[in-house]
Amino acid sequence: MSEQNFQKAAPMAKDSRIYVAGHRGMVGSAILRRLQREGYTNLITRTHAELDLKRQEAVEAFFAEEKPEYVFLAAAKVGGIAGNAEAPADFMYDNMILEMNVIHAAWQNGCKKLEFLGSSCIYPRLAPQPMPEGCLLTSALEQTNEAYALAKISGLKYCSYLRRQYGADYISVMPTNLYGPNDNYHPTHSHVLPALIRRFHEAKETGQAVVTCWGDGSPLREFLYVDDLADLCVFLMDHYSGEETVNAGTGKELTIRELAEKVAAVVGYTGRIEWDATKPNGTPRKLLDVSKAAALGWTYQTELEDGLRLAYEDFLNNPMRAER
Repeated sequence: MSEQNFQKAAPMAKDSRIYVAGHRGMVGSAILRRLQREGYTNLITRTHAELDLKRQEAVEAFFAEEKPEYVFLAAAKVGGIAGNAEAPADFMYDNMILEMNVIHAAWQNGCKKLEFLGSSCIYPRLAPQPMPEGCLLTSALEQTNEAYALAKISGLKYCSYLRRQYGADYISVMPTNLYGPNDNYHPTHSHVLPALIRRFHEAKETGQAVVTCWGDGSPLREFLYVDDLADLCVFLMDHYSGEETVNAGTGKELTIRELAEKVAAVVGYTGRIEWDATKPNGTPRKLLDVSKAAALGWTYQTELEDGLRLAYEDFLNNPMRAER
């Protein structure tokens, strides 16, 4: 069946049954906020305690009972370089099993449309820069997060195969590095930006003269404020029906060294920053080609400096998040 013959789902009605999987995480909570702000009234959520997405029978029973018409699949096991290196088997199994359970149960129960949230780490380590959607699986992945990337690629491909074989209107979006409200600030299992916020905050509070950061500071990274991603996710659910994924980013990059300096300035840390080059840098450069999203009519709104201030305010207002 060619893509042109697919029955595209209609835009979501305000009373459509919409399930946000992972609504307590950074991405899921941002999508939920966006939907609530736009007046959607029939939103379905479950905590992990209420529904373990790794348990197939439980997921199937949930979908059979609730029959959501639209699904935002934002649930995932996530972490930074350290977390991925320590537990690659866990990252691969947990992510692959939960996403397969949700996507398959959605399809079995007639879900009109599903949106799968991936990550820019699915692209090759030495992909062309900026990275277009079409460079997927053209060369080797970055070893430090290969397990997570393979799981995310599998979810993306399963959506694609359901589209090809059955005409399911299932789409995917691949965000760049995210940050913002409800982030994970764990000292070893968080991503680079929230880890820097916590590290510089604690250094300021305790009067540390020096903060040591991993790597040499040279990798280039792109950062997107999570509420901007949520805006794109809702936009795509209403306006995009295609097999190829859509990149979500700003099209702007900076070095990790520059990022550390910006975070330190926002936090108010005035000590010295040193670099431990014995620690891994990760992929040397990760900049997304966002021309596809732009052609669809979307662009980001939050500049990094503004987003950093908002993220730090969220960190200060929610101290328990630092204990994750």
